[in-house]
Amino acid sequence: MAISIDNLITAGMSGGLGGQVIFKNYRKRGKIVVSKKPDMSRVKPSENQLKEKSRFAEAIRFAQGIISDPAKKAAYKVKEGNTVYNTAIKDYMQKNKSGN
Repeated sequence: MAISIDNLITAGMSGGLGGQVIFKNYRKRGKIVVSKKPDMSRVKPSENQLKEKSRFAEAIRFAQGIISDPAKKAAYKVKEGNTVYNTAIKDYMQKNKSGN
C-alpha cells in the first residue's frame, strides 16, 4: 500500500486502474492511498445484503423508466442541483424501505 500526500500526478485520483490497483481519495485528510484491488470472490453476501441489492436494482429500473419517458421526466420534481435520475432513485428507496 502506498500513500500519496500533495502529489501533482495523483491529485484527485479515485477509483480503479486496470482491475488491479485502487486509488482511495481521503479528501479530509489530504491523502490518496494506492492499494491492490481486494479479492471479494470468497465473500458470501448475507441475506439482508442480497435484499438490499435487489431493492436497489428495482430503484434503478424505476429511475430508468422515469428518464426514458420525456413527459414523466419533465413532470418529475427535482431540487436544484440534483438530477431526475438520482432523485427518482432516492424517492424509490425512501418509499420502499427495508422491512416493508
